[in-house]
Amino acid sequence: MNTSIYNISVKKTNGEEISLSEYRWKVLLIVNTATKCGLAPQFEELETLWNAYSHDDFMVLGFPCNQFLSQEPETNETMASVCQINFWVTFPLFAKLDVNGENTHPLYRYLKSQQGWFWSRSIKWNFTKFLIDREWNVIRRYAPTVSPLSIQGDIEKLI
Repeated sequence: MNTSIYNISVKKTNGEEISLSEYRWKVLLIVNTATKCGLAPQFEELETLWNAYSHDDFMVLGFPCNQFLSQEPETNETMASVCQINFWVTFPLFAKLDVNGENTHPLYRYLKSQQGWFWSRSIKWNFTKFLIDREWNVIRRYAPTVSPLSIQGDIEKLI
């Protein structure tokens, strides 16, 4: 198990690998996303948070996942375009990954090990959110139905 989120690498939508250490000392909101999900309007609220706080070293990082009723059928490149065109997303989106099961990406293994809910460590649906402080602590996990704008106060405490 990685001892820090910043020891983990992820892939951009173009396949280029990037270390999460590039986001060191920033407050992060990590979200598993899907363009065809009924919760996809949350993209707009995530973008609102990104626009409001990115100047304060706050980052929204979107990680598409196709594990929930195949609600992210797009290719990585197409998904990024769909998010830009339909939801005006400008925050970083990454290549699709698994959040549960045998092929769970190391990022989500780490996040769930830090903020698994007492009854289950699995991710239940798209748009589960994890808030991480500047010292790499996973502060809180938010259910998929929690509005991104409703966690604005938690973000403000960290920036």
